[in-house]
This record gives sequence, C-alpha cells and structure tokens, in this order.
Amino acid sequence: MLIGLALIFLVAGALCLKIDRQAANYFREHLNRPLWQIGFKVTDWAKGGPWIIGALLVYLAMQALIEWSRETALLRAMSDYSLALLASFVVGSVVLHGIKIFLGRRRPRDDAEHGLYGFKYFTWELQYDSFPSGHSMTVFCVAVELSAALPAFTLLWLLVALFFALMRAFLTTHFLSDVMVGAAIGILATRETLIYAFPQLVPAWF
Repeated sequence: MLIGLALIFLVAGALCLKIDRQAANYFREHLNRPLWQIGFKVTDWAKGGPWIIGALLVYLAMQALIEWSRETALLRAMSDYSLALLASFVVGSVVLHGIKIFLGRRRPRDDAEHGLYGFKYFTWELQYDSFPSGHSMTVFCVAVELSAALPAFTLLWLLVALFFALMRAFLTTHFLSDVMVGAAIGILATRETLIYAFPQLVPAWF
C-alpha cells in the first residue's frame, strides 16, 4: 500500500512541475484567506527539529524506565518506535539533502521577487534548497510511524500529514512538486527503515 502511495506522490510531483509557477502565483495572491492564516500558525509544527528532540527524549526516557524498573511490552514498543522514527529521519534526510544538492532549486519567493526559477545542478549554495520539502518529508515520516503504531487511524495520520505538507505550498514556502516529492521520500524512508531495521514493528499491510 505505502509503495503505491509513494508512487502516486512521485507522479503527482512530476505533473506539478508544469504548473508550479502558476500555482505559486495563485497561492501568493490569496495569502490573506482564513485557511492560509491557519497555515501560518501551524506550519512550524512540521519542522524536523522538535520531532527529533521529542523522539530522542522519549527513547531515552523509555530506556531509563526499562533499566530502572522492569521492561514491559509498552515500554519496549515506545522505545522501538521512537528509535525507528529517529532512524527514518536520518535515512530520509540523507536522500532529501542529496537531491537538494543535485537538483538545486530556488524557493517560490525568489521567482516572485527576482525571477529566479529553475534548477541549478550540483550546487552547495544554501538558497537552492526548495526541492524536495523537508517539512513534507518530516510529517510523512511521522504519519507512517503512527500508522504502524496505531493502524486504525492510518487515514487520519496521512490526511493530517498531507494538510501540513500542502500548507508549505499554500504559504509559497515551497512549490507543489517540492511537497509531493518530499512526501514520497518520507513514506519510503520510513517504510524501508521499519521493514529492514525494525521488522517487529511492521504491520502486514505495509
């Protein structure tokens, strides 16, 4: 299922390349709308830093409880899931930043303000960091992890992740194709990390 979903996002990302500029211009003209204003307030929830710190703290806390008391199935599961999420972030970030370097792309605001649009291959310049979206990757890593832990709410996790990912485009922080490919990376990185490093956490439907 997840591979199919990732492929859908990749295809959507490729198709969005044709409309990225027009979509970004449309979103820019509507930044004062209520939905966009909500986006400004919540978009930072998709940043990787807080999730990394949170997962690390949970992992350390669970390890301490296991060491000082006795190991239970719940403590072990929470420890494994938090460690798996950290590993997924590492795998996803390696892929994502490798693509950023290889396919350097300016942000939508650079196109709007300076007419700078397109890709600049093999660049280390920090301003060429739009493609793919790191926020999108992060929230889909979390969504897939939650789907493994609480599969009954899988649709909810994925829809929430999609909302946060699309907000990056709606706020003209990224192009639509950036968030679609970022989502695919998050899904695949987390799925493969769980399957190969944490098989005990993998549901059959993955």
